Amino acid sequence: MGLFESKSIGLVLSGGGVRGMAHIGVLRAMQERDISAQIVSGSSVGALVAALYANGNSIADMLSFFKETPLFRYNFITILKPGLVDTERYIDIFKGYFPEDDFSALERKLFVVATNLQKGEEEFFSTGEMIRPLLASAALPPVFSPVNIHDCLYGDGGIMNNFPLEPVKGKVDFMIGSNVSVIKKVDKKQIRSSFQLASRTSALMIYAINRAKIHQCDLIIEPMELDKIGVLDKAGIERAYIIGYEYASRKFDALEKKTDK
Repeated sequence: MGLFESKSIGLVLSGGGVRGMAHIGVLRAMQERDISAQIVSGSSVGALVAALYANGNSIADMLSFFKETPLFRYNFITILKPGLVDTERYIDIFKGYFPEDDFSALERKLFVVATNLQKGEEEFFSTGEMIRPLLASAALPPVFSPVNIHDCLYGDGGIMNNFPLEPVKGKVDFMIGSNVSVIKKVDKKQIRSSFQLASRTSALMIYAINRAKIHQCDLIIEPMELDKIGVLDKAGIERAYIIGYEYASRKFDALEKKTDK
């Protein structure tokens, strides 16, 4: 693709639960057009997809990872830690995909953000041990227990930074941002229960914090159709993937036509 030839490319992947499968669709659209990012940064589910991409896994491998890694294993339920599921029990499963467990083993530069729950700070990880930071970045409270790293407790990266642009900004010629935490206008009937109200306000807060960063990207991929998929709706994996692929394909094609003129 002419526009991207001889340009360094950065890719930022947001958090957003099952909607994050749209990121894999974006990667497929990029792959089909020989667009490759040298630096990738991710938060929460975006960190997991970013790690698989940086690791050189195929699109099929990425989808299998999320379909086969059980989000809620009853034997992982814990009463000894805060959270319903013991996140650290997933370490062995992750080692099947990342046997070297080190950022240096990756094909691309990867940045993962997690929240230091004790200090109240976001932290970026890009060197050394990788699996624990990955698990921490995706450890959404109160479902998943915090992850212990260097004697501190870490939780979901999206708590403080759902769109980790910072490590990529200024290091590449062209920034692609994939945001799956989308916000659309809703009807009154969609804010009827306390749960709907809490979900809506949380989504608005997350988007408000990250909106300015999202719009700093040279190309934003933000499929509004994803709002129909629940954050924890495992049945939405394939649907979110297809939405991401089709939307990204249209965006890349439109950009190519624009630059060819």
